[in-house]
Amino acid sequence: MKVGDLVNKLNAGMLVTRYSHEHDIVFRIKKVVGETVILHGEDLRLEADAPIEDVRVLPDDLLQERQEDMKDKEEYSYRLFRQDYQLMKDKKEYEHKKNEPRDIQRFQLPVKVLHIDGDRLYLKKCIDLYHRLGLQVHGVYVQESELPLEIDHIIRKIQPEILVITGHDAYSEAKGSKKELASYRNSKYFVETVRKARNWEPNLDQLIIFAGACQSHFESLIRAGANFASSPDRVNIHALDPVYVVAKVAYTPFMEKVNVYEVLKNTLTGEKGLGGMETKGLFRTGLPYVETK
Repeated sequence: MKVGDLVNKLNAGMLVTRYSHEHDIVFRIKKVVGETVILHGEDLRLEADAPIEDVRVLPDDLLQERQEDMKDKEEYSYRLFRQDYQLMKDKKEYEHKKNEPRDIQRFQLPVKVLHIDGDRLYLKKCIDLYHRLGLQVHGVYVQESELPLEIDHIIRKIQPEILVITGHDAYSEAKGSKKELASYRNSKYFVETVRKARNWEPNLDQLIIFAGACQSHFESLIRAGANFASSPDRVNIHALDPVYVVAKVAYTPFMEKVNVYEVLKNTLTGEKGLGGMETKGLFRTGLPYVETK
């Protein structure tokens, strides 16, 4: 098929794979620029581009098969997290019953989460998962390059306890080594945004920050002030991974440290794609519970 025919065949939103990478990742077409296709990972927070002749529209049968496989993986991570959450809940209830009268009911203070995402579809997926996990979230769509310009205004308005700064990213060997920030599509924007957010609240336990996307410059994000970031081994991360990091922090009692390994084991990517530092939990309870009339 001629390139001109391919241009007419491809539209934004189509799901495709790349011949040059043996169809390993499913992408969504963001736009077609001349003879180049700009791609966003359908499940992975990866941005890429490809010559138009390198792109194959995903057949319906393969699309269904991959969607079912990814759904199974997502459900497995969700079940793992729910098991951990139930263990934490049972432990706290046991401690309360042991030390308090049985007729006193407790209340809990909800954690305020601000999730800023460079992808509208990913943002919706993440918000759905936050709600499924019982968390309140303010979701905001901002393109990665605009993040440093918008962050002050958004933080001032929402005043979150947990901040997620994510979207798409990718390392390009053609631009330089993995140590150089300039070798990444959007890491420099994430880093600058984290630095500005940390200026608002220098205490790592008062504002907890997750930052990064696929293949992001992990070390720079941590140095800028993120508690958790991607990607230590410059691998791809799943679109929902930031939510599981946030949920672990939100449901860990504030008198306990968040075990970094325990955070990572429930993500779809694990320690090669995500890392972080010791951080205090944010789950607070009080008593007595009073019903509002």
